Amino acid sequence: MRFGIMTMQLSALIPSGITSPQNAMAQISQFDFSLLVRQLASHGFNPIELSGDLAMFMPQTFAPASIEKLVALKRELDITYTVHLPLWSVEPSTPLAPVRQGSILALVEIIRATQPLDPEDYVLHAYGPLASEFYRMNIPESARALLLQLFQANARDSIKTILAETGIPSRKLAIETIEFPIEMMLALVNELDTSICFDTGHVLAGFTGPIDFFDALEKCLPRISQIHFHDAPSLARTGQIGYGKDHQPLGNGDLDVTRFLNRLKQANYAGPLVFELTIAEALASMQKLE
Repeated sequence: MRFGIMTMQLSALIPSGITSPQNAMAQISQFDFSLLVRQLASHGFNPIELSGDLAMFMPQTFAPASIEKLVALKRELDITYTVHLPLWSVEPSTPLAPVRQGSILALVEIIRATQPLDPEDYVLHAYGPLASEFYRMNIPESARALLLQLFQANARDSIKTILAETGIPSRKLAIETIEFPIEMMLALVNELDTSICFDTGHVLAGFTGPIDFFDALEKCLPRISQIHFHDAPSLARTGQIGYGKDHQPLGNGDLDVTRFLNRLKQANYAGPLVFELTIAEALASMQKLE
């Protein structure tokens, strides 16, 4: 199995020794994405998940010169990439058309910028924070169902536009299990023939609804192209959705890691398992696996 890691490493982006906003801005302006990727690869992680949200504050990370360095690094180190498309400020399912159109533009720009890297896949949050808010809002179920269908229709239209404008194969787009009903997400990926990014912590914590973790895995398994691998307290045990308690190192939550990995092996899963953790947490998780 292949274990990757995310590039959203705050300690590397803004080191702890920086004490003033001016120095922080200097660090940001001089940030070299390829050096961070090299550092992550030196620990044995492969693939490297490139975080599209870095473009918000560090636009140079996805500029042509930076991409050229990443292409060279890919050849030199024999690594691959995945791309987590932006999620900060992005609302691909919002009913507000101008915001939705701007979100599509932001997503398309990152896909186009990174196509020279030939990523294994592009991870997408098909439903933004607004959709999640209405999903959990204390409103009549009939109203919730109507609103969720509206968000679903907008997400469908956004994905169709993204695929049409970029020309990437639909299976290269991996819809992540986030805070939205898993059955609706499955209906969407089956209709549009996309892949799934199965986030273990999100499902365990109950973000996708009150579904057994391994039942969710079985439903998603035929389309999983990537796994976000981290621990969390399970909704089944705590009775509460684990907001802010996901993204824990392995062993710090309720994930049955042995059963999970055995099922992936049985299914001949060949995609990556990406630690969305700090370097230290990812290395501790690897020790746990060993």
